[in-house]
Amino acid sequence: MTDQEIQQRIDALGPWFYPFDFGGVRTQSNVPPHVVEIFETRRRMVEGVVTAHFGDSLPQARCIDIGCHEGFYSYAMARLGVERITGLDVRETNLSKARFAAERLGHAGIEFRQGNIETLDTSPLGTFDLTLFLGVLYHLENPIQALRNLRAVCSDLCVIETQVIDEVEGEAEWGAREWTRPYHGVLALIDETDEFTADNTETGHSPVATCPSPKALEFMLRQAGFARVEFVEPPPDAYEQHARRKRVICAAYCSP
Repeated sequence: MTDQEIQQRIDALGPWFYPFDFGGVRTQSNVPPHVVEIFETRRRMVEGVVTAHFGDSLPQARCIDIGCHEGFYSYAMARLGVERITGLDVRETNLSKARFAAERLGHAGIEFRQGNIETLDTSPLGTFDLTLFLGVLYHLENPIQALRNLRAVCSDLCVIETQVIDEVEGEAEWGAREWTRPYHGVLALIDETDEFTADNTETGHSPVATCPSPKALEFMLRQAGFARVEFVEPPPDAYEQHARRKRVICAAYCSP
């Protein structure tokens, strides 16, 4: 394709969320410039934990990128040497851009499928050594079911990135005044109706979003069946939300 033809396809598929460079012809992210830094911090943190865990065996790892959007992090894994990658997203509009980007970036072997992790029949997918779940959890109506489905397809390492809320701790009465149970973190209900009805590609499949606190996130991951959960330390020059721990990345392992 000529640069003009590539630009025409970019315009036809737009607007774009992620900044791609197709050999000098670039997509323009619709994210404000000071927020675009989030993509680089997320990439560096994810790549760090993935390469540290898999080492030289990374090319043999099978990867699924759930909520892959336009495939930005699927391609990051391909650049690291991962050869077998499946991208899954709830919106075909996102996947159309992902397939075009794969073609232009020389990653045509990446498979993209439409699917909703909250209602997904996981058995036909099989299992994956590496599972990515980036920027998705806090947009979901049923996060614990999503994490159980996530565990069903993950055989080794799952990397989760999500917005989190401030921690709330305490005890709830549980049937009688003298019977109490401690909180295991909290979930905040977020109304995304305006974004959802405007067909914002960043929302989940409904306007109801549940954003976890860090302790709630760890508790849910363990209840979903992950044996070990570790929060990844952000780099010194991290995007401001990661630096302030308003967004976190954690590594969930299937084995202790």
